[in-house]
Amino acid sequence: MTTPEENKLIYYVKKWVNITRDDESAILSAFEQATIRKKKDLLVPGEICKYNYFIVNGCMRTYYIDDKGVEHIYHLRFDNNWIGDLESFFSQKPSKYYIEALEDTQYIRISKDRLDQLYDEVPAFDRYFRILFQKAYVNTLKRLNANMWEPAIDRYNDMLKEHPDMFQRVPLTYIASYLGITPESLSRIRKKNNQ
Repeated sequence: MTTPEENKLIYYVKKWVNITRDDESAILSAFEQATIRKKKDLLVPGEICKYNYFIVNGCMRTYYIDDKGVEHIYHLRFDNNWIGDLESFFSQKPSKYYIEALEDTQYIRISKDRLDQLYDEVPAFDRYFRILFQKAYVNTLKRLNANMWEPAIDRYNDMLKEHPDMFQRVPLTYIASYLGITPESLSRIRKKNNQ
């Protein structure tokens, strides 16, 4: 019998690819369940990202700290999303990023070696990850373009549509960093939107 955590992963895999019961078993056996407490780090700079993580319940952020000591948030991830430093994960070189739990978080994880084996065992899972990577690439380009050319208020409104509960789960300073604006600018945007 599968756990609710495992069922969530299978549900999301099946949204994109067809898999058999045997495939489900192979996929589930490749993952380990774990939890992390709020404000604890899953990854710190200098460590190799040994796992890719599927957040079952919770919220995490990926960020780096520049030479001036300023935090820059790269990702905010919530329930039923993947998180990890893919550059470090695939190259097996040290990460530049922190991954921190913003809430007590349940997740399942898979190592690079086990993921590579799983691609051979379950070709549909390889296809699933290819689809995810394509979507992630497109979303990264959209975010890059938005940060370069869209007004901050449009980026804010897009975020609000995509993640309406974000403002109850993530500190405003982190949201501002993710949007590439100051906390004061975010405050003005929120005030203007509430008028």
